Amino acid sequence: MTPLDPTTRVVRAAIESDTQHGAVMPPLYLASNFAFEGLERPRPYDYTRSGNPTRDQLGDALADLEGGRQAVLTSSGMSAIAVVLQLLGTDDVLVVPRDAYGGTRRLIDTWAARGRFRLVLVDAREDDAYERAIRVNRPRMVWIENPSNPLLRITDIARVAAAARAAGALTVVDNTFLSPVLSKPLAQGADVVVHSTTKYLNGHSDVVGGAIVTGDAPRADGVPEDLGEALAWWANATGATGAPFDAWLTLRGLRTLPARIALHEQNARAVADALAAHPAVRVVHYPGLRDHPGHAVASRQQQGFGGVVSFELEHGKLAVRRFLEGLRCFTLAESLGGVESLVAHPASMTHACLTPAQLEEAGIGQGLLRLSVGIEAADDLLADLEAALDRAGAAAQRERVSARSSCRTVSP
Repeated sequence: MTPLDPTTRVVRAAIESDTQHGAVMPPLYLASNFAFEGLERPRPYDYTRSGNPTRDQLGDALADLEGGRQAVLTSSGMSAIAVVLQLLGTDDVLVVPRDAYGGTRRLIDTWAARGRFRLVLVDAREDDAYERAIRVNRPRMVWIENPSNPLLRITDIARVAAAARAAGALTVVDNTFLSPVLSKPLAQGADVVVHSTTKYLNGHSDVVGGAIVTGDAPRADGVPEDLGEALAWWANATGATGAPFDAWLTLRGLRTLPARIALHEQNARAVADALAAHPAVRVVHYPGLRDHPGHAVASRQQQGFGGVVSFELEHGKLAVRRFLEGLRCFTLAESLGGVESLVAHPASMTHACLTPAQLEEAGIGQGLLRLSVGIEAADDLLADLEAALDRAGAAAQRERVSARSSCRTVSP
C-alpha cells in the first residue's frame, strides 16, 4: 500500500480513534486519574502527569511529522528545554550559541552559574565555531537554534551533528521557527528536537506548550539506551508534562499546519522584499533573501524559510518608536507563529533578560524588530509596513535636521 503523504497523515491524526461511540474527532480525556482493573493490575494509564490518551495522540502526531520515534509533551517550550537539560551532569559541557532565545539563555546561564553543568558559548556567525568548540571542549550536548532567535542565523545541522556524534555528544535542535513542515533535524543527524508548541504547531496564540521529539540516538554515558524514555521519565518526575486540554487544542491546530505554513512563508517573502527595498531599513534578516549569509545552507537543508522576518531600522530606538505608532495589522506582542501578525522589539521584550554586554555580543541592537508574519492579506500587511517605515524615516530626518540646527553658531 502506498504510504500517505505527511500532510494527509497530520490532517487525519487520531481521526476515527474513538472505539466507544465512533466520534470522528478524538474525544478529550480530562481525567486526572484512571481506575485500576484490580490490585497490581494497572491499565495503560493511571495518572495524567505520567500519561494521558489525548496527550499521547498529539505526541504520536508530532513524532510522525518529525520522523522521530517518540515525543514528550510538556507544559511550555521552556519546560521542554529544562527537561532536556536534565540529561546533563555537573562535569558535562553544554555548547550554546550566544544569540539563542532570551528565555533559553536566562535558564542556561543561571543553571551554569549554579554548577549544574559547564557552559561554552559560541558565535554562530563564525563558520566553524561549533566544530572548534566541540574539538576543544568535548561537550556532552550541543544546542542549535535554526534559525536563531531573533537574528535568523542558519546553522549547518548535518555538519555540526556529525562533529558532535564523533565526539560522543548529543545534538539538540530547536525547530520552533520552521516546524517539521520546513525542517526535519532528526533526518540530518540531530538526536533531539524541541518545540514551543505555543507557536506554529498550535498556530492560534491560545495555548502554551512544549514538545521534545527523539530519534534513534546513540547511547551516552549516564543516559539509558532509549533516550525518549529517559526524557519521559524526567518530564514525569519533575511534573513538566502538559495538560490534556492544551494537547487537544494543539492537535486541532496541528491539522492545518501545512496550509498555514505555506501562507506564512508566502507573506514573509513579500514582506522581506519590501523591507529590503526601503531606505529606512538598514538590513533585513531573512534566510530567503539571496544575500543572507545562510541562504545557501538553508536552501539545501530546509524545505522553506519560514514566516519570521527581522530587520534593523536606521537611527535605532527613535525610528522604532515611530514605526510602532499607528500600526493596524501588526500587534506589538511577544511570541510568534499565530495566524495574526506580530511585531516585537527583542532588546526590550523577548531578550530583555540579557545584559547590555550580552545583547551586544549577540548582535541585538535597539533598532532591531522581529516580525511574525501572519496569514492576513499580503497587500494589507505591505501597506501597513510601508506607512510605518515612512513614519520612521521622516522621524529620523527631523532628528537629523534638529541635530544640525543645534550645532550652528550664531554670528555676533
